[in-house]
Amino acid sequence: MDEPNRAEPHRTGASRAEPNRTGVDRRGLFAAAGALAAGGTVTALAAGGTAGAATAAGRARPAGPVSVRPADARYGSLLRGDNWRFVGRPDEICVAASTEEVVHAVSGAVRTGRRLAVRSGGHCFEGFTADPAVRLLLDLSPMNGVGYDGERGAFVVGPGATLGQVYRTLFTRWGVTIPAGGCPEVGAGGHFCGGGYGPLSRRYGSVVDHLHGVEVVVVDGDGTVRTVVATRDPDDPHHDLWWAHTGGGGGNFGVVTKYWLRAPGATGSDPSQLLPAAPARLLECVVGWAWDERMTEKAFTGLLRNFGVWHEQHSAAGTPQANLYAILQAAHRSAGSFRMIVQIDADVPGANDLVTGFVSAVTAGTGAEPAVDARRTVPWLHPITWPGAGEAGDVITRRYKIKAAYLRRSFTGPQLTTVYRHLTNSTGTPDGSLELIGYGGQVNTVRPTATAVAQRDAVMKADFHTVWADATDDAAGLAWVRDFYRDVYRDTGGVPVPGRTSDGSYINYPDTDLADPAWNTSGVPWHTLYYKGNYPRLQRVKSRWDPRDVFRHALAIEPPKARPPRRADGPATATPFSSRPVVDPGR
Repeated sequence: MDEPNRAEPHRTGASRAEPNRTGVDRRGLFAAAGALAAGGTVTALAAGGTAGAATAAGRARPAGPVSVRPADARYGSLLRGDNWRFVGRPDEICVAASTEEVVHAVSGAVRTGRRLAVRSGGHCFEGFTADPAVRLLLDLSPMNGVGYDGERGAFVVGPGATLGQVYRTLFTRWGVTIPAGGCPEVGAGGHFCGGGYGPLSRRYGSVVDHLHGVEVVVVDGDGTVRTVVATRDPDDPHHDLWWAHTGGGGGNFGVVTKYWLRAPGATGSDPSQLLPAAPARLLECVVGWAWDERMTEKAFTGLLRNFGVWHEQHSAAGTPQANLYAILQAAHRSAGSFRMIVQIDADVPGANDLVTGFVSAVTAGTGAEPAVDARRTVPWLHPITWPGAGEAGDVITRRYKIKAAYLRRSFTGPQLTTVYRHLTNSTGTPDGSLELIGYGGQVNTVRPTATAVAQRDAVMKADFHTVWADATDDAAGLAWVRDFYRDVYRDTGGVPVPGRTSDGSYINYPDTDLADPAWNTSGVPWHTLYYKGNYPRLQRVKSRWDPRDVFRHALAIEPPKARPPRRADGPATATPFSSRPVVDPGR
């Protein structure tokens, strides 16, 4: 079970920088751009991940996973994930460094009947691993190896490896990369199986389109804990387990202990030919606008509409425009300014002209000329591995709520008017924002049923979020972003019901509100919003590989047959959408 992790390039605290005389902080804009770039014989295995390895002091590691209990001085440091809104109190934290140690920990949990949760990178937006019912937290962070498996002819990545570690090792050893997210601290464990995407996805597809196989620790109906390898080979008897990990999300079927990566259709045994070649250089363009008297409702909504229309018209795979990736970060008026980040492989023919044409298309007819249009070319590895890049908030400001949607086309006129109203109201803060993120391209060449990622004709993703520092601000922060999201989707019950404009939501940006009838009044269940028609197949995989329902959380795949609803804190109660309770301590 892998905790669903944040997958994509994201916001930083840069919006709090003091603006210069143009109303836009140029240095802060470039800081943000850097944040957004972003079995067998195994060679070049980076960073640990093997049981029995020697410590720095030369001592052998203890047998079995490291067990940390509440009285241990290490407990508090290992307890909390990236979102400080959620803090559990498990009886034990097991820190595993190998598949064998994972089997040991899961076996113990099953034998003693303890609720189990697993964390790889800790960047889940919701409190799945902090559920009060969780008694054992399994930490996979030491399982962070990245290498090449000669017997399987694929690259192997441990679930605890961060995306930054993956990028650095693949690039320095073989000159290749994967189309994964732009936040280097995110763990591969949840990112990969949730259908991760990032700056190269319009060019190369989703990361799951490059998933060759998985090693998963599963629990049989009789309680036996064992390890299974599942591959994309259609003749593999475990193929359905592989398929479920191509976008089915973490925490559903078992504990992924290895991922194997190889580009679809790749042949031969030369590792440098088995994944996409990494760019040598990245061209970044940061465009900024001041929230001043010139940024009228007409100008602002025009920018957002043009951004969406460009992606409607230029999201075909294999075109020059598919090389271009952009995020429009529409911050609240109280931030003083907002920006758009554009990135492209600097060695694509006509790269600078493609960027210029895109910026012109976004600003056309709005009267909103950018206060800043700053461009630079940097070595590829620098922005995608910069420590801390892409994190929500900063070292202190670590509480947040994020809500998401897929877009098949630009927001409608009424929706754009609603966006403007919420981004200029009196209750928002500088850390409140709507991000429109470019998508489509090569992603959309794959059939919706070929992987568990069902949204294969979307051209953008939308991310509504706000970040704050203190627990005393929880109610205000949650109210602002929830009201914003519900108002934008008021015509479809407060959620992005699949239709002409919307196409549901993205499981790597989990939002328990979608399973709560107080916030989802559409009558469309949360699992349809995330998985559409692929959900029944995911349920069948769940039934086969986790028949005891060991691996579960507030948005977990449910077995095909309805079970009595469970609650962690009392008797079962029913909801229209799910047999599992919504666990959101911040509400």
